[in-house]
Amino acid sequence: MIKENYEQIRNEVGDGVNIIAVTKYHSVEETLEAYNSGVRHFGENRVEGFIEKRKALPEDAEVHFIGTMQSRKVKDVIENLNYLHSLERESVAKKIEQAAHHVVNCFIQVNVSDESSKHGIAPEALEDFLETLQAYEYVNVIGLMTMAPATEDQAVIDDTFKGLRDLRDQVQVKYPTVTELSMGMSNDYPSAVSFGATFIRIGSKIMGN
Repeated sequence: MIKENYEQIRNEVGDGVNIIAVTKYHSVEETLEAYNSGVRHFGENRVEGFIEKRKALPEDAEVHFIGTMQSRKVKDVIENLNYLHSLERESVAKKIEQAAHHVVNCFIQVNVSDESSKHGIAPEALEDFLETLQAYEYVNVIGLMTMAPATEDQAVIDDTFKGLRDLRDQVQVKYPTVTELSMGMSNDYPSAVSFGATFIRIGSKIMGN
């Protein structure tokens, strides 16, 4: 089933979009099944899961850390951390700088929809945060990440993804390396892709429930 699910989404979104299979609720066996089905990007939001899946997967698989990163946990994953999708605090950048021996590709998490329950920096704080991060040699900001509200209102979802794209376009003038957009999950990825998502994070629609 995983193979059919993955191929369906791959055909739907085209080759320009990186599909991250979110494996946080799934076993190593299921994760390897996804790998054997062609998946090469995997997403984990807990340090333990990240370490477990990284150990189990072949080297050409990339495990992305997509959850909230605590400063004190950075050292536990840094050796294998190439993509962090949730950078929102300078304290985490500091820990990366102290512990890393390689550059970590980071997405700044932006709370576009301004929900109090969501992590991420406010859109108006983005440029200052980007400026601050220029001082960190091992933190390479490649893009922005957001999550749309859990709502049936398509206009609200569309506005969120359009908002992130517009922010990216705005900051790109001064920070040309900020090119990527990590947005869209199982329930809303078609909208995210229509607004230019380059990484989508898909759990149940690939891995099953």
